[in-house]
Amino acid sequence: MLRDGHVHTRFCPHGTKDSFESYIERALCLGIQEISFTEHAPLPEQFIDPTPYSDSAMNISDLQAYFSEINNLKEKYKGKIVINAGLEVDYIEGFEEDISHFLNDVGPMLDDAILSVHFLKDHTGYACVDYSPENFQRMIDTYGSVEKIYAHYYRTVLKSIHASLGPYKPKRIGHITLVQKFRLKFPVEAVFNEEIEAILIAMKQYDYELDYNGAGTAKPLCKQPYPPSEVAKKAISVGIPLIYGSDAHQVKELGQGYDILFKQI
Repeated sequence: MLRDGHVHTRFCPHGTKDSFESYIERALCLGIQEISFTEHAPLPEQFIDPTPYSDSAMNISDLQAYFSEINNLKEKYKGKIVINAGLEVDYIEGFEEDISHFLNDVGPMLDDAILSVHFLKDHTGYACVDYSPENFQRMIDTYGSVEKIYAHYYRTVLKSIHASLGPYKPKRIGHITLVQKFRLKFPVEAVFNEEIEAILIAMKQYDYELDYNGAGTAKPLCKQPYPPSEVAKKAISVGIPLIYGSDAHQVKELGQGYDILFKQI
């Protein structure tokens, strides 16, 4: 494992308080040569976080301290490990202009970034697709079926790829099958090969990378990576680069799923 391109930090409201140094020291022990800290970017000011504790992303007031700490660590660990200052930016349908303005402001400070979909928009507002099984059940009640949630999720991912978000738009698309986080509790009969193929075609069109995310392997209701191996193989076959991401929210999660992911492809 030479690179982990998706790591969270103590600035994450729903993570732990593990220090940056503890992440880096653990990464060195694992033989990681490059690490990207990709904290959840502040959400648009007018967007209301639909999660119960409104803790999906870092506070805008913490942004400068976040970048400052990473820059200090770059100097401290120079020659030992490559440290990238990054963000995981949420694509939120209807807030494209706000996201573009934000990226224009922070873009010069970024070494790396991921564009992900966590929130789905429907006629009632927004919902966080991966928050909890209970919340997913409420979404099923609203949408009418699990299949309709999946279809809407993949449409939204495709919109995120085509969205015009300015020159600093992230070049890596995050966990494109996150909607499957609760798949063992809420199984689907339909297959979404066409939808996923459309996503991969669009990613190739724009020369985007794919976040090959190990977090799902540790989720008890998922037990597979985001995306699963058959999708990863399709991505490879069309020339889309796969970038491993632990999606760690605490030090002990660094490297999670790595062996499973790369044995399968």
